[in-house]
Amino acid sequence: MFLALIGVLLSGYPVAFCLGGIAVIFSILGMALGEIDPGFVTALPQRMMGIMANFTLLAIPAFIFMGAMLETSGIAERLLESMGQLLGRLRGGLALAVVLVGSLLAATTGVVAATVTTMGLISLPAMLRAGYDRSLATGVIAASGTLGQIIPPSIVLVVLGDQLGISVGDLFLGSLIPGILMASAFAIYVLVISAYKPELAPQIKSSNLGPNQLFQLVKTIIPPLGLILIVLGSIFFGIATPTEAGTLGAIGAMGLAAMHGGFSRKALSKVCDETVRTTSMVMGILLGSTAFSLVFRGVNGDELIANILLNLPGGKIGFMAFSMLIIFFLGFFIDFFEIAFIAVPLLLPAARQLLGSDGLLWLGVVIGANLQTSFLTPPFGFALFYLRGVAPKSITTKEIYMGALPFVALQLCVLILIIIAPALVNWLPRMSLA
Repeated sequence: MFLALIGVLLSGYPVAFCLGGIAVIFSILGMALGEIDPGFVTALPQRMMGIMANFTLLAIPAFIFMGAMLETSGIAERLLESMGQLLGRLRGGLALAVVLVGSLLAATTGVVAATVTTMGLISLPAMLRAGYDRSLATGVIAASGTLGQIIPPSIVLVVLGDQLGISVGDLFLGSLIPGILMASAFAIYVLVISAYKPELAPQIKSSNLGPNQLFQLVKTIIPPLGLILIVLGSIFFGIATPTEAGTLGAIGAMGLAAMHGGFSRKALSKVCDETVRTTSMVMGILLGSTAFSLVFRGVNGDELIANILLNLPGGKIGFMAFSMLIIFFLGFFIDFFEIAFIAVPLLLPAARQLLGSDGLLWLGVVIGANLQTSFLTPPFGFALFYLRGVAPKSITTKEIYMGALPFVALQLCVLILIIIAPALVNWLPRMSLA
């Protein structure tokens, strides 16, 4: 089944249909050979209806809509410009603004392609005009765009919570400290490299901000920041579920767009179209992977995978090393959603036995941080390809790769820290229970 799936995926056929088609073909073969009980396949409609009735998954279109509205209405662009003006006089200030705004955009969309493309179109020309080193400029944009894998609120975390069978709210809490650590590491690196090598990030000469200008900048920055804090706070303090908080964020994004003159029928149509396309893609893959995993279980494939993982040398350490290497490798070739819906369910039985229920929360955050690193690692990192698509031709692919390497090293350091210190993940969820 896996060899057939890999072959079909390499053909470029849509992933959802690849998964569903392989499931249908092998279910027919399995029943013909007597390996699968026909009654086993009849469980598929019930499983699909269970997915459709999953209230948690409603958070996916809500968060996608929220992020798309902030981008389409121009709020994200104004936020970046305002941050740039506030921090521009600081050496490396533009790059620091990219890290801060990129973290917010990545958190709201959770889709690497959308964030990297948006940041590349908005901030890269400004950084090049300011005389920034090309590798530093492209590296900080690509790295900031991958932060959506681990910074809440994010559809990545929603999907991981659903697949691992853990609370999405707890996963948001658990990923908050690692996400802040990752973004802080990027910001500190930008400040240090700018001070150590001033020629990489020239200081922008600008006039002093008057009270009126400062007020306008603050008025631009505070509303979107406040919206994200309200969304997160409503989840963390138990006021709203992730789905309800996502709906609150979507309504708030429309309100902000209307306040700033960016809300129109055309903008709403574009945002709805993007939301429907992305949500349909995610749900299509989920339904296809459900069919694939059901047939895979029918031929006892899950038992085979579980036995292999449970008998790896080193016990829990061997399992983590093997599974993280596999996920890191898969991140070069397929998107997060395919990994979450195909690979994560196969790891889950062994993870439950080796890590326990508390360990699943930690595993979810480690997977998010691992994929974030994979998406940024040359030569196959998705984020680098997305940036290459919007970067000027004058910027070489080698410069993009070289710019990403320091941030890959930073991500690996934080990933290792999360692995050796699980308390960074588990502390906040335990505090919320207390």
